[in-house]
Amino acid sequence: MKKLVLFITVLVTFNSCIDDDLDFNQNLNENFIDLVGDLPSQTLVKGERYLIKGQVFVRSGATLTIEPGAVIFGDKASKGTLIIDKGGKIIAEGTAAEPIVFTSSQKVESRDRGDWGGLVILGNAKVNQSEPVIEGISPSIIYGGDNDDDNSGILKYVRVEYAGIELTPNNETNSITLGGVGRGTTMEYCQVSYGGDDGFEWFGGTVNGKYLIALGMWDDCFDIDFGWSGNIQFALSVRYPTFADQSGSNIIETDSGPSDNPVPFLTNGVISNLTGIGPKIANATAISGNYQHAIDMRRRTALTIANSVFVGMPRGIRMNQQTVYNNYLANEGALLNNVLATPTTIFSVGSGMTANAADVQNYWNANGNETLNGTDFDVIYAGLGINTAVFYGNNTQNFYPFNPLFEVTSGSLTSGAAFTYPKLQNAYFSPTTYRGAFGATDWTTQWAEFVPNLKAY
Repeated sequence: MKKLVLFITVLVTFNSCIDDDLDFNQNLNENFIDLVGDLPSQTLVKGERYLIKGQVFVRSGATLTIEPGAVIFGDKASKGTLIIDKGGKIIAEGTAAEPIVFTSSQKVESRDRGDWGGLVILGNAKVNQSEPVIEGISPSIIYGGDNDDDNSGILKYVRVEYAGIELTPNNETNSITLGGVGRGTTMEYCQVSYGGDDGFEWFGGTVNGKYLIALGMWDDCFDIDFGWSGNIQFALSVRYPTFADQSGSNIIETDSGPSDNPVPFLTNGVISNLTGIGPKIANATAISGNYQHAIDMRRRTALTIANSVFVGMPRGIRMNQQTVYNNYLANEGALLNNVLATPTTIFSVGSGMTANAADVQNYWNANGNETLNGTDFDVIYAGLGINTAVFYGNNTQNFYPFNPLFEVTSGSLTSGAAFTYPKLQNAYFSPTTYRGAFGATDWTTQWAEFVPNLKAY
């Protein structure tokens, strides 16, 4: 009886906290400082409530500085979107204790993917398209240039929640969109959650990134296009079972251009130590039929992916054009020391290719990669050392763990990484012995938020 009374007390207290959060959010919804049009150089401070209304620009020569702990809201009615134009800068340098948050202006428990337009950063680094125009912005803005060291500012300890809108088919903003952004830009400890399209999308450029999280995306977690040649290390994606785009959702989607036509240079950047958690915790898990691949490789891409693990997607790797397969045979890019566990199709190819799925598998097997499939995924995940509580399973977004445990302290993922490949010799990479994003330390602790729909700001 004492246990029952305690449970009821805790439940009432929890519900009371949610009600308090709702009242707090409701009462302050009108107390916004509007951000509109072209912004002058200014600082957004912790404790104020800022609202991005419509398309808001930081133009060339202006700098938007944001204090640690500041919260910026995106307006739903006007599809609020923040655009850092070429030559403009954003200095958003939070801390683990006080991350900077961009989120929906909707009430607690009422937020949804696509509530606002997200964060768009444009730079002067190289892009393999002629005068490319960034998607989703009107009037059109051309991005890219010839300065690979270009600096668009700092994103550090930053969360972007419920952002990204499909304005028309194949014309979308994402949670964070990066067009021609240079390697002088810092991007570390950034989380995107419940976006209405892709999580992070790179259109060319050379910008690097570490400690990136994509949670509950609608389309792809990491979409890499147009000749991006930067480096990413330590990245995490967690897929939500019923959230997937009709265009087909993947953990990584990559190409070199909008068609299979020749381009001046390829998408040939490097990703190492990524953990991709798909929607299927077991074969019986019900998921959207729009889920596709752990890695979808298209249109001349030569992206290198190394020391990473992909689990729980319905399909494995697709090389969708013959040029893609040829690029990997020619060592333009590489797939090295990765682990792939899927319940059904592991390898596939596009129509009309000379190479077939067996050829892709032979390449995979020859380069230190591992495949796992079967019916008992609890055994597979335990063997890898992955905590199955980090899958959504049958949980809704409000009942995912508040503090999921991603660290890997046992199992086969604790070894097997290598950094001998020339592109991994870049000083940006921190060599590890473990594969995937985590060893014994969980770098998501404190600053990341895994149940944002219940968070009162």
